[in-house]
Amino acid sequence: MQLWTLTHSDPDHARKAAVRAEAAGWHGMVVVDSQNLAPDSYVALTCAALATSRLGLGTGVTNSATRHPAVSASAAAAVGRVSGGRMVLGIGRGDSALAHVGRAPARLAGFEAHLAALRQYLGGGAVAFEDLALDDAVAPPVAALDLADQPSESRIAWLGRDARVPIEVAATGPRVIALAARHGDRVMLTLGAHEARLRWGIAEARKEKPGIPVGAYVNLVCHPDVATARALVRGGLTTFARFSVMHGHAHGPLSAEEQQTLARLHDGYDMKAHTRTDSQQAGLLPDAFIDRFAIAGPPEHCIARLRALGELGIDKVIVSGATGGADPAEARRAAALLDREVVPAFAADAAPGAGA
Repeated sequence: MQLWTLTHSDPDHARKAAVRAEAAGWHGMVVVDSQNLAPDSYVALTCAALATSRLGLGTGVTNSATRHPAVSASAAAAVGRVSGGRMVLGIGRGDSALAHVGRAPARLAGFEAHLAALRQYLGGGAVAFEDLALDDAVAPPVAALDLADQPSESRIAWLGRDARVPIEVAATGPRVIALAARHGDRVMLTLGAHEARLRWGIAEARKEKPGIPVGAYVNLVCHPDVATARALVRGGLTTFARFSVMHGHAHGPLSAEEQQTLARLHDGYDMKAHTRTDSQQAGLLPDAFIDRFAIAGPPEHCIARLRALGELGIDKVIVSGATGGADPAEARRAAALLDREVVPAFAADAAPGAGA
């Protein structure tokens, strides 16, 4: 199993975090892509690439609405070139990046078309103009200029034949899991550490494409005191748990109590306090829910839970730890314990910097 860490996209922070992650033995690091809340992810990844030699790098995650597929493919390929092939393009339908420009997550048809275009671009291919979602109200067709000649299709000319940037698609519901399996190199489930739900998600992905690699985003805090670990993890967990009920209905196996908690989270989520441990939504998660959907506790507990996910077929875990509003001293203690006691247990499980 690969262990990757999720962090902020401030360039200086990303550089320092990457150096620490590489030294600790993490397989990779992804940064958020939420333009109103954090600096540009590709600038951060470039800084991280230049400061490291082995660490895998990626977006966690970009989206199909705020960036044109040619822009995303070009940016990801550029980081791939700077890093010597260590870049992974993580993408989802969008959340805070869209909310802060007044929009909900991308519609499925447009998201699938975006993924198909990314695949073409990154494989060195061309995309037909009519397959690119550009509104005439924003910019008319280039043919309106009556040029002597003009492009007849869209291609990233500088790229060459193949960028070799894997596409990993974040997915929660069955339709997104299916299209992620169709178009991605790996499906990254956002179902928490809930084993029954992960087992269901893996089955959904492999029903669409047998053998597709499947990973998971997991909220994890390593701390000797379980109550403190729960307190540190709950802010980030609100964000990932909400994905399961974003549109009011949750798919996959859930107990009645879990359904009720998700319903309260759906109704009580404040996007202006997104991911924060001191948010009103963080108080909506009971301990039993945290223990099922997250991993929170001492090193031996974290290692055992991660091993159990590996036995399900999860081959990559992207760890989201303590978030804004948490006790900073305890958050640092937890991060150091994770680096020192948990990451080394998985350091030999995959090739350094491996993406797909």
